[in-house]
Amino acid sequence: FFFFLLPTMPREARPFSKFVEIGRVCFINYGPLYGKLCVVLDVIDNNRAWVDGPGIERQQLNFKRIALTKFVIDITRGAKQKNVKKAWADANIDDKWAQTSWAKRLAQREARASLNDFERFQVMIARKRRSALVKKNVRQLKAQ
Repeated sequence: FFFFLLPTMPREARPFSKFVEIGRVCFINYGPLYGKLCVVLDVIDNNRAWVDGPGIERQQLNFKRIALTKFVIDITRGAKQKNVKKAWADANIDDKWAQTSWAKRLAQREARASLNDFERFQVMIARKRRSALVKKNVRQLKAQ
């Protein structure tokens, strides 16, 4: 529906803000590479992209298996691996990714999953104590 107008529309009026494009950094959200970042080198067809990145081999990935991030690096279509690595380092993607709330949420989920039984018990007790303090403070504020 009027997608030919997208390039001329102001950025705020566009229905989407992230597009599949050469250089778009993506998060792999399914499969054996889950949790890794990659960059789109080329769009093969409506379902697949050719990707590369640190810690993964250059390969085709289905769009359903990747989630677009807000980062874009400056590379050419089908760039060589050394150029991708250099652009990745120049754009400082790893540090920028670590600062996003998305990455922090994933790290917290991973940390929680690695807790043993006693550590989960300690978290439960800490949550109960915090909840009791909040209730006490709310009661005091209502009384005033």
